[in-house]
Amino acid sequence: IYLKELTKNVLDSSRIYPGQKISSDFGSNSTGGILIRPGGRKTYPSFWIRDYAMSLECGFVSGAEQKHMLQLTALTQCDRTWITNAGSIIPSGAIADHIRIDDGKPIYYPGTYNYGNQGGKTWGMVPPYCDQYFFIHMAYYYAKSTFSSEFLLDEINGVRLIDRLEMAYNVPPTKQEGVLVYTTDDFRGVDFGFRDVIYITGNLCLPSILKYRASVEMEELFDILDRNDKSNIYRIIAKKLKEEIPRVFADKR
Repeated sequence: IYLKELTKNVLDSSRIYPGQKISSDFGSNSTGGILIRPGGRKTYPSFWIRDYAMSLECGFVSGAEQKHMLQLTALTQCDRTWITNAGSIIPSGAIADHIRIDDGKPIYYPGTYNYGNQGGKTWGMVPPYCDQYFFIHMAYYYAKSTFSSEFLLDEINGVRLIDRLEMAYNVPPTKQEGVLVYTTDDFRGVDFGFRDVIYITGNLCLPSILKYRASVEMEELFDILDRNDKSNIYRIIAKKLKEEIPRVFADKR
């Protein structure tokens, strides 16, 4: 009971209500719904996809709240590849690292609230590799917790949500014939947002684990839609990831 009350209180203090202003440096929440930020009081005046998605399974986020944050994330998905003033690329299908509450602008890179000048070598040349998979988890959890699937066929900026999930899934790179998330220094993306200033290259463990979970979730979502052709693709990828992750990353420990 104590832990449930503590969790509920933390979430209550982390909600940003429509029209609420939590920082003198930013305007009020103009997104049209409740947002849940990483910390309470006046901290983090934006909506972070990653932190929110990691809190979902506590069970204290309503269906209406989930739907708003899922739709906002889908609305801000990159629909065309572009290069920022800092020289970093934002590929089509990329999911924001965080979304400003005042104007709803997506910030795809850590370390800034500046829409035009985001990115740069410190923060990666492509956006973090984890948020795409957290977006899929948001949709999956909404489907499971609300016992609904019709929303997967809703069009957002002319693209069905299920297609947007596939776009996001295909953003993090692999080697030509591989399934593990892989990067080099020239194309480096942050592997996981809580390590946003740490350079990690080569095969990436945590994003590959998130990709495994996303593969299982995409398989199930396509099963719900009676798309066995698609679900089989993700089932095969999940099986390969389940084999490759321990083979590549496990050692004597």
